[in-house]
Amino acid sequence: MPSVIRESLRGRPIVPIEAVMLATGSSYHRRRSGRRIAGTLAALGLALALGASPAAASTLVITGAGNGHGVGMSQEGALGYALRGLAYPEILAHYYTGTALGQAPAGAQVRVLMGGKVHRIALETYVRGVVSAEVPASWPLAALEAQAVASRTYALTAHAGGSKFDVYADTRSQVFRGVAAETPQTDAAVAATAGQVVTYEGRPAITYFFASSGGRTEDVENAWPGSPPQPWLRGVADPYEQGPLHRWRLTISFASAAARLHGLIQGSFQGVEVIKRGFSPRIVSAYVLGSSGRTVVSGAKLAARLGLYDSWAYFSVSNGTTVVPEPDRSGPPTDSPSSTPAPQTSVGKQGGVQAASPVEASAASFASTGGTVAPD
Repeated sequence: MPSVIRESLRGRPIVPIEAVMLATGSSYHRRRSGRRIAGTLAALGLALALGASPAAASTLVITGAGNGHGVGMSQEGALGYALRGLAYPEILAHYYTGTALGQAPAGAQVRVLMGGKVHRIALETYVRGVVSAEVPASWPLAALEAQAVASRTYALTAHAGGSKFDVYADTRSQVFRGVAAETPQTDAAVAATAGQVVTYEGRPAITYFFASSGGRTEDVENAWPGSPPQPWLRGVADPYEQGPLHRWRLTISFASAAARLHGLIQGSFQGVEVIKRGFSPRIVSAYVLGSSGRTVVSGAKLAARLGLYDSWAYFSVSNGTTVVPEPDRSGPPTDSPSSTPAPQTSVGKQGGVQAASPVEASAASFASTGGTVAPD
């Protein structure tokens, strides 16, 4: 058993707790890779108007790791642990540092916003409608059980609508498909973990999760600047995560990158310089470089604007004959994705990123990237 999993968790009793919720804001999934921002003729026109030339002939080459925001439980990593025989309490304790299992309040309901209306759904009924919408029902029972507990806890701690409702029924929170998502395997996982939630110091602890980590998860304050540190949301090693986007590579024309980064570029687009990385090492902050100056941007915003799978990314520039790494103030690469073969993607006719079909086919098993992120 890996040393990161504590033996003392085996057989830990479930302790009833009061339903004391953490004060959190609305939470949203990262966009699915299949919905990635694509370049268009209009975007190219905008890029040229912004003065993307003469760098427009260059290509931004991005090597990266993982799929999602990187905070909390990696679903593909949980799968890896389950395949190696770990039970769901051990899996959860690995990704949510210092936590225990507690019991949700009796009769708990979830207020779900669907079709513009708020529906009150019994907690266990809600969880049955979530698990197979978030991970494949064919996964090992321990992985499904870990997802059931994480989804149950998230429903009770994510106040996406403030006092009006708890969660959205889509990727802005976690996907809920009702009875259509119920399968014998996932129903068994929900029943085996009935009422169980992740707690920290006796209170439900919000359980962010996402698709794949690339080998490490991230501290919450690094993933979302401005978020307060949380002791259970610390970056950890994720040695058994081997999802389809464990490593990846994208190429984006400078013209397309300039269009996507509109409003952040001073002058014409010159590239990206990373300032700081987190534990994983996802980007915490970076400069968007322009001919007339530079603009500081968070790693999460940079990844979202460029349409990356994850903010664990390294940048280079290709001029067709040579590839030169972009300046990076964060120090030597840590677990650099460039050392591992990556799924290839390429620039489409309009400069957009088009995922290679094997990547899209593998990613299609998920309804989304399988995680939640903090609000903008």
